Amino acid sequence: MRDAVAGAQRIVVKIGSSSLTSVDAGVDAAQVDLLVDALAACRAAGREVVLVSSGAIAAGLAPLGLHARPRDLATLQAAASVGQGLLVACYTEAFARHDLTVGQVLLTADDVVRRSHYRNAQRTLSRLLGLGVVVVVNENDTVATEEIRFGDNDRLAALVAHLVRADVLVLLSDVDGLYDGNPRRPGARKIDEVRGPADLAGVSLGRRGAAGVGTGGMVTKVEAAGIAAASGIPVLLAAATDVQAALGGAEVGTVFHPTGRRTSSRLLWLAHASTPRGSLRLDAGAVAAVVQRRLSLLPAGVVAVDGDFAAGDPVDLVDETGRAVARGLVNYDASELPALLGRSTRELAAERGPAYEREVVHRDDIVLLRR
Repeated sequence: MRDAVAGAQRIVVKIGSSSLTSVDAGVDAAQVDLLVDALAACRAAGREVVLVSSGAIAAGLAPLGLHARPRDLATLQAAASVGQGLLVACYTEAFARHDLTVGQVLLTADDVVRRSHYRNAQRTLSRLLGLGVVVVVNENDTVATEEIRFGDNDRLAALVAHLVRADVLVLLSDVDGLYDGNPRRPGARKIDEVRGPADLAGVSLGRRGAAGVGTGGMVTKVEAAGIAAASGIPVLLAAATDVQAALGGAEVGTVFHPTGRRTSSRLLWLAHASTPRGSLRLDAGAVAAVVQRRLSLLPAGVVAVDGDFAAGDPVDLVDETGRAVARGLVNYDASELPALLGRSTRELAAERGPAYEREVVHRDDIVLLRR
C-alpha cells in the first residue's frame, strides 16, 4: 500500500493547524517551507497535488492580539478572515520559489451536499489541476457557522479526495501515526496498518490536539480515513515532519486500506459528514420501499415529522422503532409536511397543484445507513 502512495499521480494532502501554526507566533514559515518543498517535488515528478490546509483561524490570532482560540463565533470568523489571507500569502510565496502557482478554493458543506453546488466545485477543482495549479482548499470559515463549531478539515479532505478522484489521501499530523492509546504514555503501540473496522477495536482515541489551535484530533482523522477508505481511496496518516518520506512511500505512519468502492461524492458526504436537521418517521411499507427497493419516499409513507428544517436539508429516515435506516435531502420545509402525511401525490397534486406531486425525498438523494 505504501507503494501505491509513492506511485499516486493525484494526491490530496491535509495538514492540521497544530502542525502549521501556534497561538503566539502564527504561521510557522519553516514548517510551511518543509511541506511546500515536499509537494513541489511531487509536482516536479509530474504528480498533481491538492492541499487541504487548516490554520486560518490560528494564523489570525497573533495579529489580532488574541492569546487563545476564542469561543464566540464572531471572533472566530474575524480571526479566519485575517488568517486566511496570511496563510495563502505564505503558500503563494513558498510555491513561487518552485515556479508553481497556487489557487485557493474555500468550501462549505453546502458546496458538496447541495446538487447545484457540488458539481461546480468538482469542475473548478478539475480545471485548476488541469492548468497545473497547486490547489489549496480550506473551509470557508469566515461565513460558515456549523463548520467552525462542528466541522473539521479531516472530513473535508476525505470528500475532496473523492471529488477530484485522488489516488491517495495523506493526513499529516503532529503525531507519527495511529496508536492504540495515548502515544505520550509508555507502552502505547503504533498501528502500522488498518484493513477494516476490526483493526480499530480497543483503540483509544484522544480528542483535541495539545497545541490548542485546532478543532480536530485523532478521532476526526480516523473518521476521515474511514470515509476515504470506504470509497476506495487508500489513506496514509503520518507526521507532518515526515511528509517527504511519506509521499515517497517510506515505512512511516499508519496505512488505511480501501474497504469499499467509489460512490457519489454528494451521497458520501451525506452519509458520513452531514448533520441531520430532523427526521421523518416511516411506516413499514415505506421502510421496505426505501431500503429494499431503493425507491423515493412519498408523503403516503411518512407518519411523523421531527425537527425544524428547510427544503434541501439532510434529514434522517427512521423506522417505527426510531432507528435511522437512511438519510436524504428533503424536498419540503418541516412546516409544510404535516398536512401532506399519509396522502398520495396524485391526490395532493389535484388539490394543491402540480408542485405537490414531487417526492418528499427523491431516491437519488437517499443514502442507506449501516447501523
